[in-house]
Amino acid sequence: MIDDDNHKNKLAIADEVYDLIVVGGGAAGFFTAIRTKEHNPSMKVLILEKSDKILSKVRISGGGRCNVTHNCFNNTELLKAYPRGNRFLKKVFPEFGVKETVNWFEKNGVPLKIEKDGRMFPVSDNSADIINCFLKKCNQHSIEIVLKSPVSGIKKQDELFYIQTKNKTYTARKLMVAVGGYTKIEQYKWIQELGHKIINPVPSLFTFNIPEKKLHNLAGVSLENSEVFLENSKFTSSGPLLITHWGLSGPAILKLSSLAAEYLNEKKYNFNIRVNWNKDFTEKFLSEKMENFQKTHKNKKIRNTSIEPIPNRLWLYLLEKVLQGKDKSWGELAKKEKNKLIEILFRSPYNVEGKTTFKEEFVTCGGIDLQEINSKNMESTLHKDLYFSGEILNIDAVTGGYNFQAAWSCAAIAAKHIAQLNNNGKSTTR
Repeated sequence: MIDDDNHKNKLAIADEVYDLIVVGGGAAGFFTAIRTKEHNPSMKVLILEKSDKILSKVRISGGGRCNVTHNCFNNTELLKAYPRGNRFLKKVFPEFGVKETVNWFEKNGVPLKIEKDGRMFPVSDNSADIINCFLKKCNQHSIEIVLKSPVSGIKKQDELFYIQTKNKTYTARKLMVAVGGYTKIEQYKWIQELGHKIINPVPSLFTFNIPEKKLHNLAGVSLENSEVFLENSKFTSSGPLLITHWGLSGPAILKLSSLAAEYLNEKKYNFNIRVNWNKDFTEKFLSEKMENFQKTHKNKKIRNTSIEPIPNRLWLYLLEKVLQGKDKSWGELAKKEKNKLIEILFRSPYNVEGKTTFKEEFVTCGGIDLQEINSKNMESTLHKDLYFSGEILNIDAVTGGYNFQAAWSCAAIAAKHIAQLNNNGKSTTR
């Protein structure tokens, strides 16, 4: 909160009042500013960004391609991707969902394409197209952008917000806070001072560290459809899986880390998982396949006959766990060994000790309690004309473009409401 004694003079001599100030130069912040001006071009809008860069997550998302959204136009199915915030978003998506997002980007010169797994990217595969689009819209609508301006406090007086930054106090009739997700609750202090409750932030979307060097030797091996179970819990996830030089990654792991984010934080990131390396197999199919090999390939070495689509490097690694260095042929495989091989293909056990989080791209769960936000317009229930959007809210999703979709949707409905009334309470929208 701004200290009254230090800022009385600044409050008194404020010579420029913005209709809207957006705190945060990320996806939600820019989209709020742009959509507000699209609805009401006469509004004076400013974006304040704490760093010297804008749209950082947009730039690096999807390996620099920007995973804009997901090919899911059914809101009921779409909501399943959000472990936290799905009830809130149930009221948001009908107003501005995937269809509206795709239409907006295509209308503004950024056509999207659908990949096999449902993720949607710019046709160009270049996140710069999104950034250039936003900057073009800001220029077109005369939206001001000020960098290196971290906010240290906010005060509301006489229907105006006074936003204190390192070098200046800015004044606004309406305020949108879209600063992204903080990793420590202490960083929310200036928002807590407004009276808002913060759900403790914890990491979401991270990879699993597994201290087994033989697994690390398989770094780069990937599987299309694996399944991962979190032992002694209800949490499970499936999809592509990647072995890394520190453990396991890929969409199946990232999704599981999101679904179980709070639970894994309580476990201090020390827990056990089991891996089904190929979800397409059934145990019956695999047993019959091996029995057939025992008849038709009885003199052939097992190590030379991997069961597709299990990669050969992974096959040799799993065989070593079962046969303990014995170089057997299929005809020499004992029933007990066959059963153990099936078991390890379906339920390989691992102890996870820690996580790896790529802080620039991945997200946190936690943030502002959604009970204090009006889902119809993203306005604070505690302060009129104060709005929130993006990752600062207690909303997060599994990987695949869903987090950006929540940002676009929340920003869009906030912008519509922000632009609706001028200072005299008269409608000014187009």
